[in-house]
Amino acid sequence: MIVTTQKPLDEILDFISPYTNVLIAGCDGCTQPPRGLREAKTLSQLLELGGKLRNKDFNFKTTTTAKQCDYYLTTSALKPQIEEMEAVLSLACGIGVQTLAELFTEIPAFPVQNTHFMGAEEREAGILEERCVGCGDCLIALTGGICPVARCSKGLLNGACGGSKDGKCELNSERDCGWILIYEQLKKQGKLQNLKEFRPPRDYQLSAWRVTT
Repeated sequence: MIVTTQKPLDEILDFISPYTNVLIAGCDGCTQPPRGLREAKTLSQLLELGGKLRNKDFNFKTTTTAKQCDYYLTTSALKPQIEEMEAVLSLACGIGVQTLAELFTEIPAFPVQNTHFMGAEEREAGILEERCVGCGDCLIALTGGICPVARCSKGLLNGACGGSKDGKCELNSERDCGWILIYEQLKKQGKLQNLKEFRPPRDYQLSAWRVTT
């Protein structure tokens, strides 16, 4: 099960304020409560009202996928709709947002939800890779849709440690350096200035309790 809570509307509006044409992508998969097409349409209406209060007009397109973390389903469902869009808002968990960011690297993917608990399956059978740790304060809007908490072996929030070699982590030569992935993604999007923003230490009280049986 994946548990999420929606971010404040003002925070979402801040994400998309530089853009006009925005795709809102729901997910019919495993988030609780559901965040599908109905929720995407509701969000578009709320953001339209919020935009008018800011003297900003948006052009929203809404859609949903059966399972946003599935690369193949998401590609077939969203690729025809992503043209002419400047940004995408994802109602999925942090894993779904990162899937969009990986598939559509030329436009920013922003999280609508804060993810508190999740499990994931990778595109290769039998391989599991943690993409989101459920920190409760999703910051991947600033890091190109790639979570530094999960993808950096040291969980660094403010840039690389300097120990990577040939793009690989110094702690595991078979693992990509999370911050190099972030750098390359932001470079593609023309958003390298995001690296200058200071991210304060994590508030661990926002993390979910994790229980296994």
